[in-house]
Amino acid sequence: MKIVVRATNWVGDAIMAIPALNAIRGRWPDAEIVALARPWVAGLYDGQPFVDRVIPLASSGGLGDWGATEQVANSLRLEQFDAAVLLPNSFSSAWLAWRAGIPRRIGYARDGRSLLLTQAIAPPRAGEIPAHESYYYLNLLRNAGWLITLPEVREIRLEILPKERDAAEAKLQAEGAAPGAMRIAIAPGAAYGSAKCWPPERFAAVASQFIEEFHAAVILFGTSSEQEICSRIAAAMPTTPINLAGRTAISELPALLASCQLFVGNDSGAMHVAAAAEVPVVGVFGPTDPNDTAPVTSRGAIVREPVFCSPCFLRKCPIDHRCMTRVDVATVYAAGRGLLERA
Repeated sequence: MKIVVRATNWVGDAIMAIPALNAIRGRWPDAEIVALARPWVAGLYDGQPFVDRVIPLASSGGLGDWGATEQVANSLRLEQFDAAVLLPNSFSSAWLAWRAGIPRRIGYARDGRSLLLTQAIAPPRAGEIPAHESYYYLNLLRNAGWLITLPEVREIRLEILPKERDAAEAKLQAEGAAPGAMRIAIAPGAAYGSAKCWPPERFAAVASQFIEEFHAAVILFGTSSEQEICSRIAAAMPTTPINLAGRTAISELPALLASCQLFVGNDSGAMHVAAAAEVPVVGVFGPTDPNDTAPVTSRGAIVREPVFCSPCFLRKCPIDHRCMTRVDVATVYAAGRGLLERA
């Protein structure tokens, strides 16, 4: 049996899909399982026990890029996969599997793609499965006959090898992090949009409090597009933090976060990676619903100010961003401090 899994396109979703990937491994323990993933996701899965290897999907993969799509389809056809599990809902992912001639194509009947699937699974109705997104992917497998029942998702973990931890420690020390000192990870961005982002000056204030009380080293994490916001936070702090924004490969992120004692950030991919790396997590939620996308961890705290318009799931707030601006520094700091005291 040879199975290709088209991975989700976002880092947070990729973490929340891990229970489904583990379930595929459990159902087909002797199969060769290959993840087809975007470059910014592929590094998360490389070397994990639930896949044998990862194929980076470097092209746009959309139907508009016909030549690139056909090139990927041809390479997949040569692999002679027996089955494809399509975790994204997109038409293009089904088209690619169909063009690759994969005989069994499993995915949700979404985006007008049912005729391209051999098992077009009806999306779950409201209330049919638990709200958390991890169950959405598991339900696909259950209704495809690969699971008898939905397992309870109590934890989501990434395996971090000793050599990866050593490399992360060496990198942090080279950046000025003292060995043995407390380290606080701050991730102020969110790929989804600005509506998810707590104000940067408040991240700076929280970080400064951890430095003052715990003499902690503060490490800023972010993508290249989040360098500006991380620089603004660093400029607003009396003590210069370690700023790794735009200087961290996705493959390095789990081990770097695992070197920290606490993570503070928005509802983002980095938040989910931190939880999967077994770091205590403070997640600041605003326009999204923690019932859907909370980090799966027993050592986490959700900070949220309920307002009438939340969750709205908008990328940009059309009014005054009250769901985030009403979350104060003291509440976030207290949540983080409480997690440190229980560690």
